[in-house]
Amino acid sequence: MENNTSIILIGFMGSGKTTIGQELANLMNREFIDLDKEIERKYNLKTTEIFEKYGESVFRQEEKRMVIHFVEQKNKVISLGGGAFLQNEVRDACLENGIVIYLEIGWEAWLQRLDELTSDRPLLQGKSIVEIKQLFDSRQEIYERNHIRIKTDHQTVTETAIQIKKETEEIALQ
Repeated sequence: MENNTSIILIGFMGSGKTTIGQELANLMNREFIDLDKEIERKYNLKTTEIFEKYGESVFRQEEKRMVIHFVEQKNKVISLGGGAFLQNEVRDACLENGIVIYLEIGWEAWLQRLDELTSDRPLLQGKSIVEIKQLFDSRQEIYERNHIRIKTDHQTVTETAIQIKKETEEIALQ
């Protein structure tokens, strides 16, 4: 991998992809792309409103188009939405063109963030804790396809960003 290969952050919603991604981009002097924000900007609507007005399939199509566009670029830190990696084409494009970092968060650590997540995550709307746990568990296998796994439960945002920078630089040297 080249030293300027884009870094792609994956993981369950609320795992810290945006916050860590911004810190990492600053640390590595790269442009930060939050894919959900890019889609919201295009539609001039919040993600929950896009889901309500156009449906999840329209959102996923736009997500796929944008991912493929951005992952082919260099020197980016790209934060994917929690469900983006479920799409085969998205997963393949990311693994082929970038360094995929799985930000792994444990269920207990994630539960502590639930209150701040519910309002702007369409897939959490009206779901019981049992249904959310099933969604959480079902996505773990998808995230297993990555270049680097980082456990975030007991690290600060800065510690995590520094670890990613170090590990991606090691990959680039190989």
